[in-house]
Amino acid sequence: MTVRPPLDSGRRRAPDERPAQIVEAALAAFGEHGLAGARLDDIAQRAGVAKGTIYLYFPNKEELFREVVRRTIVARLDQAERELADAAATGPAELLRTFMAGWWEFVCTPEFQTVYRLVVGELHRFPDLADFYIREVPARAHRIVGDVITRGVAEGVFRPVDPAVATRMIASLLIAQAMWATKALPPEQRAGASAATTRDQVCQFVFHALRPDAKCEAIR
Repeated sequence: MTVRPPLDSGRRRAPDERPAQIVEAALAAFGEHGLAGARLDDIAQRAGVAKGTIYLYFPNKEELFREVVRRTIVARLDQAERELADAAATGPAELLRTFMAGWWEFVCTPEFQTVYRLVVGELHRFPDLADFYIREVPARAHRIVGDVITRGVAEGVFRPVDPAVATRMIASLLIAQAMWATKALPPEQRAGASAATTRDQVCQFVFHALRPDAKCEAIR
């Protein structure tokens, strides 16, 4: 995993830059030490500020994590909502394709992957943060995609599916395959599949599963 290096503490910072710089430093520290292991002293050093400066903007480490999530994943969801709203006249299949392409690009970034590893590995020890993350990220992402799938089913573009279940499966596919596609693997394990190829195969898989004439037998 690549995490941005510590910020250059040699230059003078404007006060309005400090929250973003502290959040960036927090993301790097969380990625290196974990949420439980990262210390505010480490974050302050990376940001090039006094530890007391952090408290001017964030009361504790947990709130810093919330702001990391807001400035990375929640900000990307805001963008996705705007993009889908601007393309409201577009058909549901194209809307879903657009969302998947944009989301794939995002989940391949070190920022997303750092936060996601924290979520998977540590958030069970921080119930309040887990509740925050579920509310702000999966619940919201599922609502965005679920609305597109619901419309696709109503218009006969997609076969009848449970939008909530379909959305969870799409999200899981995108994240799991993006984590694999961006991992440093020996050539023999990658089997020639580039990140772009993997993205296209995930997209084809999803649309094949959703097509109106798809025949799906229940497991007995």
